[in-house]
Amino acid sequence: MMDIGTNKQHFLMTGGIFAHEEAHVVTTILGSCISVCLWDPVGKVGGINHYMLPLWNGEGLATPKYGSIAIPKLIEKMIGLGCSKKNLRAKIFGGGEVFNGSSFPVKIGDRNIHLAQDLLEAEKIPVVGFDMGGKTGRKILYHTGTGDVLVKRLKQQVDDVKTS
Repeated sequence: MMDIGTNKQHFLMTGGIFAHEEAHVVTTILGSCISVCLWDPVGKVGGINHYMLPLWNGEGLATPKYGSIAIPKLIEKMIGLGCSKKNLRAKIFGGGEVFNGSSFPVKIGDRNIHLAQDLLEAEKIPVVGFDMGGKTGRKILYHTGTGDVLVKRLKQQVDDVKTS
């Protein structure tokens, strides 16, 4: 079990970004969504996002529910806290195909995974840990003061809901 060593906690909702100079344990629940956890081992600062869809199409608000917005915003937030981009390390979680059946032909989880990998590679931020894909969701606890992540796999897929 992870020694959380802090009583500061935060629950991260879909479309959220969290980074703070003080250590927190951030919890979030992922299905096909992705969380990128960034960690600066020099400054001992961590941050996390939780995005639902890979690409913002240019319509409506450019919110962090899209990976193409959430990842750059998280990097920007980390730099704003005094981190150097060259020190950042990433861990990626989520991207499961949690719906059982054929109602969802587009593999959103896979698209979310590839976007995270591609953007982090383009930013030259190494991925040092991951738990992605598969058929179940995950609950993660990210300790922003140490960079440690505890992952709990959820037990089952969600069956398609059929309406008449």
